[in-house]
Order: sequence, then C-alpha cells, then structure tokens
Amino acid sequence: MAGNVLDFERPILELESLLEELRKPEKRAEARETGIDLDAEVARLEAELRRAVEQVYASLSPWEETLLARHKNRPYALDYVRLVFDRYMEMAGDRLSANDEAVIGGPAFLGKRPVMVIGQQKGRDLRERQRRNFGSARGPGFRKALRLARMAERFRRPIVAFVDTSAAAADLRAEETGVSEAIARNMAEFAFLRTPILVVVIGEGGSGGAMGMAVGDRVIMLEHAVFSVIPPEGCAAILWRDKEKAADAAAALKLTAKDAHALGIVEHVLKEPLGGAHRDPQAMAAEIRSAVVSTLDELDGVELDRLLEQRYRRYRRIGIGT
Repeated sequence: MAGNVLDFERPILELESLLEELRKPEKRAEARETGIDLDAEVARLEAELRRAVEQVYASLSPWEETLLARHKNRPYALDYVRLVFDRYMEMAGDRLSANDEAVIGGPAFLGKRPVMVIGQQKGRDLRERQRRNFGSARGPGFRKALRLARMAERFRRPIVAFVDTSAAAADLRAEETGVSEAIARNMAEFAFLRTPILVVVIGEGGSGGAMGMAVGDRVIMLEHAVFSVIPPEGCAAILWRDKEKAADAAAALKLTAKDAHALGIVEHVLKEPLGGAHRDPQAMAAEIRSAVVSTLDELDGVELDRLLEQRYRRYRRIGIGT
C-alpha cells in the first residue's frame, strides 16, 4: 500500500492507520479496563480525518491533480465497464493487422438501452501493463476503436468512450503501424459518425492518444482527471529540457477539469468521492452511470443532421474568447 500513496496523502494515511488501530477489539478491551472513553477519541479522530481530507483535496496543485489522475488504485476503463454497464461483450482486433490490448471495447447495455463502449486500459500489475502498453495505443488500437465506432453507427447504437492514457505510443512499433495516420483518421471520421458520441475522461486525457478517441457530442470529465495536449513531463523536456520542471509545465498547461470546463473543452465535471475515485469506485460508477443516462437521453432527442452540425460547431468554438 505504501508504494501507492502520494506525498500529499501521507498525513491522511497516518490518521487512517491510527483509527484502524483504535478500532481493534484488543484496544477496546484495554480501554474498558483503564476507563478511557475510546469512542470519544475515535469520533475526534474521524472529524480530524475528514477535515484533513477536505483541506488536502480542495487545494491540489495541477501537478498533484496529474498524480492523482495516475493513481495506481484509480478505477480504469474496465472497472467502470463492469460497474456501469450490463451484458458487456468485449471484441478484439482491427480486422487489418492486430489486436492492440491498450484499447478495449464492445457492445453493452445500459439498462435496456444498447450502446457501444470503447476505452483505454492501462493495466494493474506489471504483466498486464506490459501487455496493454500502459494504456498507450498504437495504430491497431485506434483502428479497433474506429471499427467499433463504425459498427455502432451501422446498428444505431450510441458510443460511450472512456479516455485514460498519458499519450499514444511513441516507439518504433507505433510508427511502423501508422499511429499518427490512425489518430488523424479517427478524429476525422468520429466527427461525422451518424450516432451520438459521449466521451468520459476518467483519468489522463493525454495528447493525440486521447484525441484519437475523444471527438464527440459531449465530453464529461471526472473532478480529478486531467486533459492536456501533452503530458507535463514531455512539455517540460521540450520547453526547459528538464523533466524535473513537470510541476511548472502542469500549471502552464491548464490541464485540470476546472480549467477544461472554463475553456469549453468539456461540458460537465463529475464530482468524485472525497479523496478521489479510488476511495469509492462504486459511488463513482453510480455517478458516471447517472450522467451517461441523462446525457444519452438528451442526445437521443436530437435529429442526426442537427447532431452533426452541433458537433462541428462544438469544436469550432473551443478556445474562442480565451
């Protein structure tokens, strides 16, 4: 657990550990023998813990928000797929060359509503991260996403895309599989798909890796997610030739959910459970499900030609007046 704790979480972890210790049966027995009011002490520490959590998470810097978006315990796309949707069936391959496991997706149901789910999956342990390339897709991954999106259009299913990647893969294999062309093609074709598209940024929305799957009619972003044209470390390496200046880059990039909403990049920011989505994945999934249902209900009422016109105008007006 210690390896999963961020620096700003340590005071909170210490209070939680102390509370856990005081709640042990042997401690309660010891308190009864000595006449100590343990319940009062536990209540005091619980109040102190809540104040500490509220204070810490209300004043996170952009770099701390980035670290929280990358938290090892944070729910990934498949976690939300299992908690939000019903009867999900994963599909594989781009029907051209390979199956990139950094991208997942397939048909599912949201209650009685059929949908197509697409997402990026980072992986939990080292073996899965290597298999999924840490959520950084190559050409076949973006082509898989486009294949599923076209299928959704054909069968008149709305698309729900979960974005969570630091960036697209930038290795030799990615270049050999045409990653740049695949991202560009996705952006162009998603813009004109004749079906509603809802994008949910659940962790990192990084660079072209995010944009290759983030063109849609509405974009929802979790409170502690980030959305940026480049990861802070990459920005720092370019501007200052020093990755240690990532915190300065994060501040300059305006990558927080609050910034993205103010700039018109996202329509809605979903509040996370106190302390982040990883502290209560079920509650976060319930919020996402509610937001997805209400947004799809709204989009269902829009005629397709008008939907495409609105989608076009949505991207044309981003950044105006900033």
